[in-house]
Amino acid sequence: ASTRHDSLVRTVPIAPRKSSPSKQDLAMDGEGRSQKTQVEEKEKSNTRNDATEEHPENGKISRRKDIDRYTVDRHIQNIEDTDCGASNTSIAITQQTGDCNKSWVAEYDALEAAIRIRYYSQKTLESYRYWVRKFQVFTRSMEPEKLDTQWVKAFLNDLAVKNRLSASSQNQAFNALLFFYRHVLGKEFGEIKGIARAKRSRYIPAVISREQVDHVIVELSPPYDLVVKLLYGCGLRLFECMKLRVQDLDFSTGLMTVHDGKGQKDRSVPMPKILYKEIQRQIDLVAERLETERVAGFAGVFLPGSLDAKYKGAGKEFRWQWLFPAKMLTRVAESDELRLFHLHETHVQKAIKQATRKARIAKKVSAHTFRHSYASHLLAAGHDIRTIQQLLGHADVRTTMIYTHTIPVEDNKKACSPLDLEEKATAQEQCT
Repeated sequence: ASTRHDSLVRTVPIAPRKSSPSKQDLAMDGEGRSQKTQVEEKEKSNTRNDATEEHPENGKISRRKDIDRYTVDRHIQNIEDTDCGASNTSIAITQQTGDCNKSWVAEYDALEAAIRIRYYSQKTLESYRYWVRKFQVFTRSMEPEKLDTQWVKAFLNDLAVKNRLSASSQNQAFNALLFFYRHVLGKEFGEIKGIARAKRSRYIPAVISREQVDHVIVELSPPYDLVVKLLYGCGLRLFECMKLRVQDLDFSTGLMTVHDGKGQKDRSVPMPKILYKEIQRQIDLVAERLETERVAGFAGVFLPGSLDAKYKGAGKEFRWQWLFPAKMLTRVAESDELRLFHLHETHVQKAIKQATRKARIAKKVSAHTFRHSYASHLLAAGHDIRTIQQLLGHADVRTTMIYTHTIPVEDNKKACSPLDLEEKATAQEQCT
């Protein structure tokens, strides 16, 4: 008999039984645990700390919030060793290579330092740290110095074959481990052969029409309607729009400067003239709130890097204020100060999702869909591909070329269905 648990978290290894289970062992509770297992877990829980999980041989291994959740299949007649969710491949390699359950705290600190030094984004840090944690679980926290490319090959094959991850996720895991080995462990991958990799299919972005864009905007309330108008009217990424400050808008030249975009690159894009009044109204609201917050005694907005230490009081200056500030102030734990962050991305995403549902658009519409629509509509209007590349901030024109698949080809050799050929010929005869 077997019982599947959808949300059971096991951090203590299940040792294989040396003899057949007794009747007491076979008596299962509502969660699928035997009475004997319940007594053992109750005894161990009395010695556990609230913040950490303990291993019976190696002590505290990691904080509870950092432990990955795994579904455990327990078979009473044949219980397999499932240390921390490790696969049979990782268990076999560990038996050959030696110790496991080593602390990786120093490696995580070195990983964060390597990413910070290179000024990579916070999302890159979170993504790389996620895959390194998965790799640690797969290796059963083996000593990092003993890890070789054999582990990488086994881990990537496990992701592709067993977990059936998409090609993009596999590439992300590969890049994370490549960075981890090269800049943290000081090792090179070399040539890795025999890895099962999924072939990434050509992606055609989802695009909506101008009428559908208007339908979504109508269903949005301030300031989300202006956010979407800038996403579509300027081709911005969502985080680029959220990070806009008052000084980034120049009404005299009609240009908007995007700082620290993807790849830490800056660019300028034209502002829609039809939005001048709405943008100015939003700036006036920011100015009024700044005066109110100054009376309340807040420390200013968050500044990039360490500018707040270099320029004292710069966070309270009007030019540094967010164009779309958050509704609530944030308390900084280190200094116990109240600072203002920009509007959170998830609030915009939820608002767009609700507006799309109300507009009854039968497509998946996200914040990035408006950027895709911006490029497609400019291309359909006759703008050249190089200009669109510069407006979008693409490093390679081949990235921009994907939008040629989102617009119809308007010429005499346009492909059509054979069912429409007779109707087309009849129309031409009538014209002659």
